[in-house]
Amino acid sequence: MNALTENLLVSRFRSYYLESSLEPPPKLDSREWGFLFFDDSGMRRHKSFFSRGEVVDYVRAMVPRHVYHSAAYYQRPGAPTMKEKIWQGADLIFDLDADHLQNAPKSYSGMLETVKKETEKLLAFLMSDFGFSESRLAAVFSGGRGYHIHVRDQRILSLGSDERREIVDYLAGRGLEMDRFIVMAPMEGDWGKDRAFRLRAPAAEAAGWGKRINRSIIFFVHSLRQQSEADAIALLSKRKGIGPKRASSFYHSLQKENVLKEIASGNLDLFRGSAPIWKILLEEFLDEEGVKVGFDLDSERGKTDEPVTADVRRLIRCPGSLHGGSGLRVTPLSLTDLEEFDPLHDALVFGDELIPVQITKPFRTEMKGQAYNLAEGREELPAHVAIFLMCRGVAEALSARERAKNLAQ
Repeated sequence: MNALTENLLVSRFRSYYLESSLEPPPKLDSREWGFLFFDDSGMRRHKSFFSRGEVVDYVRAMVPRHVYHSAAYYQRPGAPTMKEKIWQGADLIFDLDADHLQNAPKSYSGMLETVKKETEKLLAFLMSDFGFSESRLAAVFSGGRGYHIHVRDQRILSLGSDERREIVDYLAGRGLEMDRFIVMAPMEGDWGKDRAFRLRAPAAEAAGWGKRINRSIIFFVHSLRQQSEADAIALLSKRKGIGPKRASSFYHSLQKENVLKEIASGNLDLFRGSAPIWKILLEEFLDEEGVKVGFDLDSERGKTDEPVTADVRRLIRCPGSLHGGSGLRVTPLSLTDLEEFDPLHDALVFGDELIPVQITKPFRTEMKGQAYNLAEGREELPAHVAIFLMCRGVAEALSARERAKNLAQ
């Protein structure tokens, strides 16, 4: 980034902060604050403020590129070392980033739509399985490639890193043992010595992962029933341990009239020897039920950014600030607003006036429904696009002389 570009961005960021305001978290005087600036001088942290007005005044005066506050609460948040701060607890934070999602679309808009679905799934988990009320949850568009979820509940403040990792494991469905969910259970009634057993799974009304397992089975069976026998057998036979003969028997068992009703009740005893097939299939299809939280180094698949959740001293972006890598607003959202939120329209704060720039690298993006496929060279672009590209490091501002030359051409 050259000096001209830096000056332009500082000027635009300052104008935004003079007209808008931040939305600091509760108990801001117990939080540590950190800032990154356009001069790349490194993180300035270990700062503390006593009021919202102090934070706003500092940001307006200093014009940082990025604004962060701690998830943790400290007795002395401005102390120069972590030990001296005296940790008193921390919010539970989730950072869902499109970069960590397996098979995410390559387009920026596609990435953001995919990660929003994961965010909605996470919120549903937190409310249904953990019992957090909506008033204890805060959703924030990160200004970059995803969303942050803040859980502010007295019950989680003192949890350590290990306990927070266990929450992540539960959300992702890690360590689920199918033998605990797909079991041979005795049938009801008095069967005497010849007691009968039936293959059972959690019913549709089960709690937690049981309900999700039933939903996953129903979805898979419904989709398989729509396929031809040849296509279904070919699909099933791709799985190790399911041969064509067993696949054919399995497919025909799923065509029974009341099969979906039976499965909803938890009955999987559709034909002899089906237990291994269910377990093989569930291990694959249940992956869609879990939230992609963190990064799984063993499988190299995108999973929320797990270190963020487990790190009880983590800094997180302040809502209402600007993301210095995009120029987009770090946007706080109600859970109701999230569904309709379009970050490439609703998080834009800069206008449509044209700004001449030099594109330094080919780049594709989409904003306000307009696609931009840009090659190297000079362009006149709406301010929200030009500033986005400059923040991303693929465009530079033009001097007055260069602008005049550009107009003459």
